[in-house]
Amino acid sequence: MISVALVLAGLGPGVSRGQALPPAPRSLDDLGAQQLFLELVVNQRATGSVVAVTQRQEHFFVAASDLRAVAIPVDGEGEIAVDMLGQVEVTYESSAQRLRIDVPPAWLPAQFLGRDSGIERVRPRASLGMLFGYDVYVNDVDRGATTASTWNELRLFGDFGAFATTGVYRSTLSGSTGRGDRYIRYDTSWRYADDERMLAYEAGDVVTRALPWSSSIRLGGVQVSKDFAVRPDVITYPLPQFAGDAAVPTSVDLFINGYRSSSDQVMPGPFTITNVPFINGAGEATVVTTDALGRQVATTIPFYVTSALLRQGLSDYSFSGGMIRRQYGLRNFDYGEGAGSASYRFGLTDDLTVETHAEGAGSLALAGIGSVARLGNLGVLNTAYSQSHARDDEGGQLSAGYQYTQRRFNLGLQHIRRGRGFNDLSSYDSRYYQLSRESSQLTGSLQMGAFGSLGSGYFDIKAADGTRTRLLNLSWTQSLVAGSSLYLSANRELGGGNWSSMAQVVMPLGRMGGSVSASVQQGADHRLSQRVNYGRSIPSEGGWGWDLGYGRGDDADDYHQASATWRGRAVQLGGGVYGSQGDYSRWGEARGSLVWLDGQLFAANQVRDAFVLVSTDGQAGVPVRYENQLVGETDAHGHLLVPWATAYYAGKYEIDPLGLAANIDTPIVEQRAAVRAGSGYVLRFPMGRVVAASISLVDSQGEPLPVGAVARLDRGGSAYVGWDGLTYLEGLEADNGLTVSLPAGGQCATRFAIDPQADRIAQIGPLTCR
Repeated sequence: MISVALVLAGLGPGVSRGQALPPAPRSLDDLGAQQLFLELVVNQRATGSVVAVTQRQEHFFVAASDLRAVAIPVDGEGEIAVDMLGQVEVTYESSAQRLRIDVPPAWLPAQFLGRDSGIERVRPRASLGMLFGYDVYVNDVDRGATTASTWNELRLFGDFGAFATTGVYRSTLSGSTGRGDRYIRYDTSWRYADDERMLAYEAGDVVTRALPWSSSIRLGGVQVSKDFAVRPDVITYPLPQFAGDAAVPTSVDLFINGYRSSSDQVMPGPFTITNVPFINGAGEATVVTTDALGRQVATTIPFYVTSALLRQGLSDYSFSGGMIRRQYGLRNFDYGEGAGSASYRFGLTDDLTVETHAEGAGSLALAGIGSVARLGNLGVLNTAYSQSHARDDEGGQLSAGYQYTQRRFNLGLQHIRRGRGFNDLSSYDSRYYQLSRESSQLTGSLQMGAFGSLGSGYFDIKAADGTRTRLLNLSWTQSLVAGSSLYLSANRELGGGNWSSMAQVVMPLGRMGGSVSASVQQGADHRLSQRVNYGRSIPSEGGWGWDLGYGRGDDADDYHQASATWRGRAVQLGGGVYGSQGDYSRWGEARGSLVWLDGQLFAANQVRDAFVLVSTDGQAGVPVRYENQLVGETDAHGHLLVPWATAYYAGKYEIDPLGLAANIDTPIVEQRAAVRAGSGYVLRFPMGRVVAASISLVDSQGEPLPVGAVARLDRGGSAYVGWDGLTYLEGLEADNGLTVSLPAGGQCATRFAIDPQADRIAQIGPLTCR
């Protein structure tokens, strides 16, 4: 068709009807240049881009800008003979008016499937408030005194961070313990976390952060450190990435250890899969590509992942300074010499993380370096060396270890050796604690599928005074029917000790609630003891939990135990008895919190970290769920306190509006919220009362107004009239004027009154419109 059009167009005015026509062209070269408008198809991917294509001497010329627009990298400007490019194949489809261009996949833009983290970032929040936590425990012993201890915590929190102080008051109610009543202060500190920079600032009583081969101490001072916990969406360790090339549009499936992890569609070109799940240890990834014709190619790649490494270029550090805290838990304000501690880690590559640590005090100087290296797919090796100089002593510490983990097997080995003169801050200012001179541990486990799992451990510790302790532990766990399990263990102190062993069966009771366990134990002295327990945990929404136990043994009185715990919205109460004949102990406990937040005082269960106060704008009795678990219902003021939120985790909170009145509007029924550590946050679910009415409108003869009439409120707002003269109007007030425009022309008006505080939609009518 194109050839014919070109021939006819070539007839000039000098050619008459009787003259002979020129011969037909024998090739496209005879036609000269042709301009076509074709859709570009790149590696079988329709781009949807229709561009001008010039065909000249069997070559196809396309503007360089049009080629770059469809991701074909070319240099220069003007027209380019695309079929003359190296490694490029061009096919002209005249019937479909398309130009198919096949280029090497590496030419096309790289595609990244997934992102660094599958966790959505939610900025942590904190509302201004205060909290007082308490735990009162009373113990009465047949052959002793009656004592009470009251643990308490006071917090002030907000956008400025959290200030907290904790302690315990111990008293003797009857009898004698040899100790007087006294209050022990534990910690007083302020903490603020910058989630943007992932930094934590602390002042007061702080615990220094340690590396695996160093020790933590308590200081009265300040600390600045990296805190990756504030950003759950940030992955600190390197995850494997799987790359490939697609010549044509392809589906890519990723299988991790035989389980499908992701499925994506990729366009032609190179691609990299980054949405690998959070895994640890050795594994095997299989990438399966499937093209449009159903042809599949599977590539299997082994990998090893460990959270002990830092991603390349990522750093982690902690700097602390202050006075050494002494006799913690015994004296309230006992601080010694000034001291400082610093640790730094850096991901040099994805396979190597370097570490350094330093400590100092008046007569102590310590410095050390270490590394964590991934040995390909063979595991992880850690090494470190420290040197210290304390007063007249000098010594070194050498640490080395190896870890290997996979689905069915893991192995861990760690050894530390210290010279006699080695000291650090944990032993520098203490009369009661000395570092061990040598320690070794070897642990392993084996998953055997239907045959259960084996575990073992060997521990060898040489104390500072030269005494040596060597322990061997063996265990086996097997799942049985109906969710029950069997646990066997054996322990021995090597070098003269005898074996001790235990066998335990645990069986859940299903609908009855709780579980039953029975165990038999033989001590190193060859004495046998048996024990049976029945217990039930408290449901998440509150209620009763209990624990009953009975035990007997050789040459010992029978042991009895019984306890019950009740958790309500405002407090958790518990009590029980345990012991043997003539030597029973009775106890009682009350724990909870008093919270001032959102301008009100709340009694709540004990809050250990972060918490959320759900507000439903005064609507009572609204069920609230946290992570799909029912927590309870809002109180008379429309509040419910969720005391166990995880700090910085974007938890899901839901309300169930089905029990609300029909005229209550709930635009939001589900939210995610993250709360700062040690703080509380008011999470509002806005609710509004819809003042509305369903009105039946009739004319002066009592006939329903016609369909299509428009009813308009005098204060704004309109609605159409439907069958039987019914219309629905919102935004009403106590007294309302209404004007109705009729389809045939003309208007009528009426007035009506409703109760704005009614708990349901008003039904009005028949209402005469005149």
